[in-house]
Amino acid sequence: MQTTMMGVKTHGTIDSHRLKDKKVKELVSDKRRLVEVPYTATLAHTMNALVANQVVAVPVAAPPGHWIGAGGSMILESDKHTGAVRKHYIGMVTMLDILAHIAGDSPDGRGSGGEDTNLEQRMAVPVSSVIGHCLEMPVDSSMENVAGVELVESASSYRMVTQMDLMKFLKGHESELKHVMERSLRDVGALVEPIFGVTDHTKVIDAIKSMRAGSLNAVPIVESSDPASEDHSQLVNGKGRKLIGTFSATDLRECPASDLQSWMSASVMEYTRNLVRPSSGGLTARELVTCYAESLVAEVVEKVVVNHVHRVWVVDRDGLLDGLVSLTDIIRVIRSSLL
Repeated sequence: MQTTMMGVKTHGTIDSHRLKDKKVKELVSDKRRLVEVPYTATLAHTMNALVANQVVAVPVAAPPGHWIGAGGSMILESDKHTGAVRKHYIGMVTMLDILAHIAGDSPDGRGSGGEDTNLEQRMAVPVSSVIGHCLEMPVDSSMENVAGVELVESASSYRMVTQMDLMKFLKGHESELKHVMERSLRDVGALVEPIFGVTDHTKVIDAIKSMRAGSLNAVPIVESSDPASEDHSQLVNGKGRKLIGTFSATDLRECPASDLQSWMSASVMEYTRNLVRPSSGGLTARELVTCYAESLVAEVVEKVVVNHVHRVWVVDRDGLLDGLVSLTDIIRVIRSSLL
């Protein structure tokens, strides 16, 4: 969703003070109501909601008192007329949680009994059984517009504030952040290294398991140094290696649930070349969003917002991976500059 924010036409110290005085509601003023699922929803229903709404995570709602051993949030939803608590959010479920469950625990995607995993059975379990440890939670709002698939009896009054919302907001106030926006990534300390990825010979199922183990939503795909002897089932240090692609949980959202199991043994490169569709920003599966360590923060913010990506790979002039800059890194350095 595109957000238009008006910049504050001031200069100097007063700029940062005014920016810090902005309220969260300005980031979500035109956002739709929160898309959520009940704790009884199956993974199939949950995945349908993720795909239909083009999101990678949804909060899970339960009746008052139903903690069911997950989450632990004290964010409550009350009836606006009576004030009685009718539900609370017990946690978040992400696309990666679902995919890790589909992949199973064994290296070859088979169950403990040695038989092929029954995808239909795995997708029929309640979403509450795979809730991860995501700390993201919605924020309250009073907007009335409702959009997207709702799997609850009545819409929530909450909104989800994302890092992308904040990036769009900051881009709209770029003139007030020149003291940090016009500096390089290396200069402000936004470059993250080492950076771990997968090779072009890594299987989809191994990539999912490695990402889950490392709590990674995306990994760079690097060219294998020795296809015959390299261990393609584990994460590798990608620094100094040729960057040739990206594999993310969002990519797997594009695959129909009925086809997921058949793609688990395919390579990540084969998957991205055949199934990943262009993004809303027009980016194709083979295009990479990259920058240099000397790139200005403003340039990276522009790439992030225009291409709607959550990370930018940092490469050298030969296209070799040098590091990573994520939305978290950008927000961190901008926050430090304001403080």
